[in-house]
Order: sequence, then C-alpha cells, then structure tokens
Amino acid sequence: MKILSSLFAVAALALGVTSAVHAATAVSAKSGHIQADGINYYYEVHGEGAGKPLLLLHGGLGSIDMFKPIMERLTRGRQVIGVDLQGHGRTGLGARPISLEAMGDDMATILKSLGHDQADVLGYSFGGGVAFRLAVQHPEVVSRLALVSAGYAQDGFYPEMIKMQARMNADMADMMKDTPMYKSYAAVAPKPADFPRLIGAMGDFMRKPYDYSKDVAKLKMPVMLVFADSDMYRPEHEIKFYQLLGGGLRDAGWMRETMSQNRLAIIPNRTHYDIFFAPELPEAVMPFLDGQEKVKTWDEIVNEANR
Repeated sequence: MKILSSLFAVAALALGVTSAVHAATAVSAKSGHIQADGINYYYEVHGEGAGKPLLLLHGGLGSIDMFKPIMERLTRGRQVIGVDLQGHGRTGLGARPISLEAMGDDMATILKSLGHDQADVLGYSFGGGVAFRLAVQHPEVVSRLALVSAGYAQDGFYPEMIKMQARMNADMADMMKDTPMYKSYAAVAPKPADFPRLIGAMGDFMRKPYDYSKDVAKLKMPVMLVFADSDMYRPEHEIKFYQLLGGGLRDAGWMRETMSQNRLAIIPNRTHYDIFFAPELPEAVMPFLDGQEKVKTWDEIVNEANR
C-alpha cells in the first residue's frame, strides 16, 4: 500500500480535484488527434488571445484535466494547447517504449501540425521531462520554458522514491481497479484494456537511470524552475539545476546588471502532489511566460515617495 500511495498520489489527487471542480472551471475547448511517430495524440486548445500559444504538459498517470483548476488563469490573453501524453488520458499507448526523447520530438511535430512555429511551454513532473527534451532537441520551437517539479537527473529524487519507482510493474494494475486513476483512465482511454501495459511501461521508464546535466547548458531560452518546498526532489538538486542554468552563482547587482535571465520559485506549503493545481503556480509562472521582467528599483520607490 505504501508503494501505491507514493507512486500514484499525483494521479489520485489530480483526478479527485478535477472531478470536484470541473463544473466550476470548465473551459470550452477545441480538440482532436494528431499522429506523431506512430502515436495518435489527443489535444485540446483552450482560450484565445494575441499572446504566444502555451503548450501544457501534464504529469505521469494524469491527463490535461490535471490543470482544470488553474486553466482559466493560464488562458488569460493566450491560447493553451494541452496534450495527453503517450498512453495517458485519451492518447493510446502504442507499441513503442515510453521515452522522454521520443515525446520531445512528438511535441515539436504537434506544434507544427497546429501551425505554430514557436510556443511557450509549461511541463509538470513527467510532462516537465518531455518539455525539457523538447527544448533541448528543438530549441527553435520553444520561446520560454517553465518546468514544474521536474529534475534533470534521476539522483535528484530522494533515495526512497527511486527504490519505490523501481518496483512499479504491470502486476499492480489489478490492485488499482477501484482507484480514481483506473476509473478515470477507463472512462476516456481509447483502449482501457491497455492499463496494465501502461503501468508496466511507466515502470520500465522509471527504472532507467538518466542524467541530462550536460544538456542543461543547451537551454538558451529563458527558463523558470518551480518546486514545492516539500517536493519529491532534494533541495540540493533544485539549487544545482538553477546553478547549471546560470542562476544563483553571484549577487545580481545593485541595478540587476548580473542577474540571470532564468528564474527559480519555491512555493511554500506545497508538495509534488498538489503543486500542479495550486493557485500560486500560475501567479508565479505566467508573469515570467508573459515576459514581465521589469520591477521597480529601490531608487524608484524612494523617488516616488518623495514627490
């Protein structure tokens, strides 16, 4: 039971929250499917506006619906393109293994198929890994990148999480038949019988060590990292990620002259399992994605007060 509660807490919370607030947060959306490397991806387009489109990528064992509680804020002034990732939600599992690199390529295909040469990208957890690979492999497609509760290497997790992830396999599917994860999956999946295969495929994916530290320097676009103060990633890893991006290495200077273009946010009183629907998340991320970098200096505040 400890394994199930830890591995699947994200999906359980997501599905529980979205079912409770769906009526209040529902946003009309266009939807459809796009083929990319043998996977028939489901997508939804929410909102409209003159701003750059935002590609939105959900966490493992979830779907676009994870973001329903904050969708209204995300769509202010811009179009949001949500994608159900391989094997998740309304997207079939297909025959190939789960791979961040492959899905990174697929996201570029989807954006181009929808007529977008470039987009901002926000990815959470598993979706953050896909967003990272998209930005590394297709940097010309990504204008600004926000990674939420996503690390650059497997050793960023707490050791106990790595051990539990390694035990995930298809045999767990039967134990999950009465959970919100399975019920919601079965309600929308093109082939509900694939659920054990999905659990097995995700287990195979999580057992493979990875270290993308050398790729971090390839991210030339502005990047924002967002973590919960009680995340599943070690704080040391979070800070190291920011430093690899060039942030947190020196004082920013009196006039912000040595400040990095990249940002780090730690949201208090949040965990990996509830940060994705936290109202604080879009309030932290959207100004960055909108390019709102200007802040008042101390000089300006003092001068205004003395007028």
